[in-house]
Amino acid sequence: MKKFFLAIRFIIPFIKIKNEELSMKVLCTIDESLHRPEARRWRERMAHLQPRGEVVVVLPCSMKKPYSQSKSHQIFRRATKGFQEVILTSPFGICPREMEQTYPIQSYDVSTTGDWSREEIEVTGKSLKGYVNGREVVAHVAGGYRKACEEYLEHAVYTCEDGRPTSKESMENLKMELKKHHRVKIKSLEKLRSIARYQFNTRKADSLIPEGAMIKGRFNRRIIHEKEQVAVLHFETGLFSLNLKGGSILRDIGKNVIEIDFDLKTNTLFAPGVVDADPDILPRDEVVIFRDNDVVAVGRAVLAGEEMKRADKGVAVKIRHRYKSST
Repeated sequence: MKKFFLAIRFIIPFIKIKNEELSMKVLCTIDESLHRPEARRWRERMAHLQPRGEVVVVLPCSMKKPYSQSKSHQIFRRATKGFQEVILTSPFGICPREMEQTYPIQSYDVSTTGDWSREEIEVTGKSLKGYVNGREVVAHVAGGYRKACEEYLEHAVYTCEDGRPTSKESMENLKMELKKHHRVKIKSLEKLRSIARYQFNTRKADSLIPEGAMIKGRFNRRIIHEKEQVAVLHFETGLFSLNLKGGSILRDIGKNVIEIDFDLKTNTLFAPGVVDADPDILPRDEVVIFRDNDVVAVGRAVLAGEEMKRADKGVAVKIRHRYKSST
């Protein structure tokens, strides 16, 4: 009996993790998936990102997530190291390589036949055009992926033979073309800034990853600057959670801020205590709480910003870190 309970105690955490993973899955199996809030939000926020280097390599998506763990992308990456890669995928449009482990792109399920509808080609092509922004493009794609490139890019070099991106001939074409261009080293801090821009919906979020910051941790990546922890990039979601120093930076750029007018003494902020809130806040967003222009706490939103201001009951924010009152 003792062994039985020990076994149950060991198994329960794994069941919990699996259930959390399933709850985060984004199913995109019909045409209407293009209009899912997660997909629309992703495409809109990609406008804050920009490629590193003067050449962008365009690749097809894969069934396996993150893409770099798939057999096809392992083959691609042996040739594309040192270049900015962007993956075409429906319904999200584009995924720069550094974003591939960020929710929701790391959690969606969709068929990868490459046979795209007119709307999929249009949505993806427009996203790609905005991201490339006039840079040179090497497009290693076929099928619907290639149609999106051909219709929305003025100039691109195509390297895929016979509709098979991983074939020997296609890969040789890709390698030969990339030899004509200069490879660049993309710094880890630059990759993290792309995630911050996406998560907080502004290019000003670069300041969350200051120059000289240190990255510690193998799975959860801790951002340390001047001996203080700014934020943590979580392995499970590919998104940041804030420490108090990160909250101060977020307050300074005016994103995801919540104002209160009382002395916060618990780890829960209820809606009646909210004086004002950023209307762009969505449930599960990272937020910073301030009083009299001083940051008092950071946490995760339970309600949207507008709901926080209207509601007369209920939890508004689950607080992670707060300054303890001296009284």
